[in-house]
Amino acid sequence: MWVWKRVFRPLRGRDVALRAAAVTFYGGIAVVPIALLAIWVAGWVAGADRVRRLTGHTIASLPSDIGAPRALAALIDAGLHLTPLFALASLLPATLYGEGLRRAFVSLREPQGQDTAVGWKGRLLGLPLLAAAPALLLAMFLALPATSSLWVRGGWYTVLAVVLSFLACWLLLTPVVIWIYRYIAPGRPAWTATVLIGSFTAANLAGFLHGFVLFCSLPLNLGAPFGGFDQIGGMIAIGLWLYLLHLILLAGYAATWSNHSARRPGHSKSREAGRDRWHDGPSDVRGAAARAGGSSAGVGPR
Repeated sequence: MWVWKRVFRPLRGRDVALRAAAVTFYGGIAVVPIALLAIWVAGWVAGADRVRRLTGHTIASLPSDIGAPRALAALIDAGLHLTPLFALASLLPATLYGEGLRRAFVSLREPQGQDTAVGWKGRLLGLPLLAAAPALLLAMFLALPATSSLWVRGGWYTVLAVVLSFLACWLLLTPVVIWIYRYIAPGRPAWTATVLIGSFTAANLAGFLHGFVLFCSLPLNLGAPFGGFDQIGGMIAIGLWLYLLHLILLAGYAATWSNHSARRPGHSKSREAGRDRWHDGPSDVRGAAARAGGSSAGVGPR
């Protein structure tokens, strides 16, 4: 229990749920433009027909209870038909995700708002991830046919497909999370803590993404709480899963920074000195007051 409290000490007294919801708001704006730009560049590099062929098995193997295959097929088709003008228009909302992440990390580490130009720093530092998104997406597209063909065979092949898919997502997400913790987040934590905790966080994110696929296979009426509007229910469901992913991401950053702070030279001495100053403060104040009172008593009129 004490290890848990020590690791997540930066989250103490912080409204993490509110910050995760704020990042989800930024992510909800940016997720579709990011996907469209990545698909557009991947189709330009590998060819639109090859992208359709690589994603065809995956779209066919996805559970269709809540319309996931239809939505993914429409997204891929829209990305492949994106024009340069629309791609340029998508660039601005796509950078909002970096701004949201930077603002959340800064508010966790520096609640008094000491950082300046937070939004622009987040947008600029998120551009390398946006540039790498097509390569990461293309690598995932190349791995999809193997896992999808195993999935449709059933039996133990399905288990093997899940394991391989998890490993592929883990490997692709690990450099993304490491970049987020090392550069988009403030403070530049040490490489050791960033790589280890970033990799562990990426594994959790990969697991939650597969949980979302399982969620899509459930025969749920997502529009029931919203008057039968299935589109609204689907958007809320995606937002909920994004919210959970951002909770994991913020918790991983807290663990990274806590580990980095604990390993800094003089960290324990500075904490002890701070405690000594805190305990000695009232006595120093009383001593100063007594000296001031004595001097004022000796300076009175004669």
